[in-house]
Amino acid sequence: MLDFRNVNTLWASVLVETLARLGLRYAVVSPGSRSTPLTVALVAHPKVEAIPVLDERSASFWALGLAKASGRATILVCTSGTAGANYWPAVVEAWESQVPLLVLTADRPPELRACSSGQTIDQQKLFGDFVQRYVELALPEAAIAPLRYLRQTIVSAWQQAHGPIAGPLHLNCPFRDPLAPIPDDAAHRLRRDVTDSFFDHLTADGVAGTDVLAGGLSLDPTVILPPSFGQTNAGMIIAGPATPQQPESYCRAIAQLAQTLGWPVLAEGLSPLRNWAGLNPNLVIHYDAILRHEPHRTALAPQQVIQCGPLPTSKELRQWLATTDPLRWVLEPTGRNRDPLHGRAIVLPVSVEALAAQRVTQPPRITTYCQHWQELDRQAQHRLTTIMKATKELFEAKISWLLPQILPPGMPVSLANSMPVRDVEWFWPGGDRRHQPYFNRGANGIDGTLSTALGVAHHHGKGVLLTGDLAFLHDTNGLLTLPNLRGHLTIILVNNDGGGIFEMLPISEFNPPFEAFFAMPQRVDLHKLCNAYSVDCCSAASWEELTTLLSTFPESGVRVIEVKTSRKHDTELRREILMKLADPNAS
Repeated sequence: MLDFRNVNTLWASVLVETLARLGLRYAVVSPGSRSTPLTVALVAHPKVEAIPVLDERSASFWALGLAKASGRATILVCTSGTAGANYWPAVVEAWESQVPLLVLTADRPPELRACSSGQTIDQQKLFGDFVQRYVELALPEAAIAPLRYLRQTIVSAWQQAHGPIAGPLHLNCPFRDPLAPIPDDAAHRLRRDVTDSFFDHLTADGVAGTDVLAGGLSLDPTVILPPSFGQTNAGMIIAGPATPQQPESYCRAIAQLAQTLGWPVLAEGLSPLRNWAGLNPNLVIHYDAILRHEPHRTALAPQQVIQCGPLPTSKELRQWLATTDPLRWVLEPTGRNRDPLHGRAIVLPVSVEALAAQRVTQPPRITTYCQHWQELDRQAQHRLTTIMKATKELFEAKISWLLPQILPPGMPVSLANSMPVRDVEWFWPGGDRRHQPYFNRGANGIDGTLSTALGVAHHHGKGVLLTGDLAFLHDTNGLLTLPNLRGHLTIILVNNDGGGIFEMLPISEFNPPFEAFFAMPQRVDLHKLCNAYSVDCCSAASWEELTTLLSTFPESGVRVIEVKTSRKHDTELRREILMKLADPNAS
């Protein structure tokens, strides 16, 4: 798909053809003049789905969602000036979450910079240290040597985006006029030199082909473990937030390691483990509630911990680990620091899959320490089931308990930050419906919640988003992108008139300024807002209505199910339930 109409069209089409050979599937493009050559090339390529998104911030989170769901880089394209600055929150999230993105910002040529030329800012290293690498591409030239340079630069960028540490890269792309595909003779003489054979080596022998690069590079050598590794009966595995591309392999590996050591597995709600619970008999879910009871905090103090990825969200767990300070083996293939507690932590640069594979010859066992955890977890689960079944009024946290029991198997579930992720950690039960959670827990912001979920749903053809009202309203420009959605997204929107998470903090006792500056209640009629975007919006006034609405899913489009709750009542009931789960004498 090479375009020889002029120098810019040839340059851009070589760039896009290189990416397509490497496995590029999605490009999210915002309108603008300076990026015209890139947009034209992307739209014309039959193997690339170009998705137009007006707002660059929404566009960047769409791309983030697509990359999270597909496991390979999405490219972002925008014009010059402040357009690229709107990518900042998503680029930061991609960096912190290790999500592959290629950010292409079009730019003026050097002679039009720093001279009050319109729509021009300093785009050099725009994203600072939040990218794997910054590249200022050369100006397009109709010559074979510069085109080879371009091809090599794009191959290198694609490879670096995927591994060994996945993340975003920024390529600044200057173009001189003409930006539109106006024909001239400058590029025609290269027709005999730039043919399909120019790209053949990209997939030959898998040297730089799709399978190698899209899967990332391995950082799993055989690790020589210290003699003390696993040499205790009072040990545990902690599985934090994770979105592995092969969730079953990930869950089986943790189960293998747990059974070999005889240790319990404390699994965060944002880990796939809870949704593949049948694979792991050592699973413990209600650790946060258990650790709210002081005698348990003392009796269950571990001597060693294997930490898989980041720590779970639970403040109770983190404070307990900081106090007991066990020896922690942090499994982190990238070597990134995953210890916010600054404890006795040793990073092992290996994945849990590779580590488990080294210990397959050891027979399974179980420790009394593990059995103690499991018994407490069973008791907490029984209490939670009893409480939730008896709770008839609409209550935000019950949604997280109910969803994994009623959503169709395999449904991707996107979760907003603030209360949804915490309710999932506290109340999402174990099961085998193999739901895949998606979340932006790198920087933990509410930016782009809706747009990220739309990207996830677009890739899978379906999806559910659980969000609060403020996170939804923060990204309402994402509703502009709905005509581009392939598939369906159901949004469960908890409307509690403000930021529920702040009710959990000490500042809630100080009003003013609490209501106006922290809770920030919004008087938006969500039904009218959705109607303005031709989005179906309905309300669930009971658990029966919510269950009925979630029993069927449309084939396409977006629907919003509003669930109105009381922010202050939810907070009181949530605390009450967590304390009942922690109390061994509770009925």
